Amino acid sequence: MKNTIFVLLFLVIWGCNKNSDRLPILGERETTTRIVDGKEVVDTLYHTIPDFKFVSQNGDTVTAQNFKDKIYVADFFFTTCPTICPVMKKQMLKVYEKIKGQNDVAILSHTIDPDHDTPAVLKEYATDLGVTGNQWLFVTGNREKIYEIGEKKYLVVAGADSTAPGGYIHSGAFVLVDKEKHVRGMYNGTDDEATKRLISDIERLQEEYKNKE
Repeated sequence: MKNTIFVLLFLVIWGCNKNSDRLPILGERETTTRIVDGKEVVDTLYHTIPDFKFVSQNGDTVTAQNFKDKIYVADFFFTTCPTICPVMKKQMLKVYEKIKGQNDVAILSHTIDPDHDTPAVLKEYATDLGVTGNQWLFVTGNREKIYEIGEKKYLVVAGADSTAPGGYIHSGAFVLVDKEKHVRGMYNGTDDEATKRLISDIERLQEEYKNKE
């Protein structure tokens, strides 16, 4: 028996849980019922980020395996974005500087304009931001796959829109993903206070995993 439970993705979720030791798990979830030793047991199946295959600014193939045993922050952008992307990247740089050198945390930025944003273009973009190494990956790939994973899995808006500035529309959200590929938080990527909260929540997740050891 399965019952689908829809979880509203508003920042109020964080507000309702800010006094909890654990961050909420966001997204759609299902419950399954099974019988164990004659007793009914209910299991919860949480929304997870599936495997994927993209190409990074370094020309390497990037899959979910790259983020095994890592907490990571995902977002969607395009290099020629004339509106919110520059602000988002300024905020994400704060996250990058905070986590730099920590092996258990990473950043994954998906372009929504893969025709223009080739690995070489993404490499130049990353270099201009001062990003080196593989801790912050900028990826390109199949357009439809990027849009699909953005909207259905990361739960954000991502796609082409001829009426939008630059020809694309996307969410300004930063999405916090845990080591089990569950979405644990969504943050306004253009807001300084939201970025501070994201950094704090990364530390909360790290503490959560530390306590499991």
